[in-house]
Amino acid sequence: MQYAETAAKLAQYRQQIAELRNRVRELKQSVEPEKVADYEFSTPEGKVHLSELFGEKQYLFVIHNMGAGCRYCTLWADGFNGILQHIENRAGFVLTSPDEAAAQQKFKTGRGWRFRMVSHRDTSFAEDMGYRGKDGWLPGVSVFVKSAACPTTALGRATISAPSGISSTCCPKVPMAGNRSTNTIDL
Repeated sequence: MQYAETAAKLAQYRQQIAELRNRVRELKQSVEPEKVADYEFSTPEGKVHLSELFGEKQYLFVIHNMGAGCRYCTLWADGFNGILQHIENRAGFVLTSPDEAAAQQKFKTGRGWRFRMVSHRDTSFAEDMGYRGKDGWLPGVSVFVKSAACPTTALGRATISAPSGISSTCCPKVPMAGNRSTNTIDL
């Protein structure tokens, strides 16, 4: 195939991909909010609830990591030290995995990670958020938002970015960047 033919075919595929992304974005925005339980996680210091992980922040980034056995998740997590300060200026940040809390702490220390970690072992959190498939754990990011400004929820809401790519926002008063699904958590 000649270069010009290849370039034209690639342009056609890129256009199809752009059209599909727009359709995916529209579908994501049509999802209705859902309540999320105040899950309990394990840390070396004891138990902690999802609602406590926000601290004083309105947003909470939860990184779903497959654990110390996944070298790709480890590589991904290594990069968080470089941006942690910038994220924590605006939001809470925590990495969760199925590893036991003590094992997480040992691995965290060995890698020089500065971010908080919690274990979702023996909970349904990862599965409920869409990060456990038939073949095991899946990596991803959940972004939770607590907001009294949203009158459509009881005490707050959580925005979850699931691997399925479902997305919407529940309150036009609270602008949201990106494509996420919206769920509520009673805080």
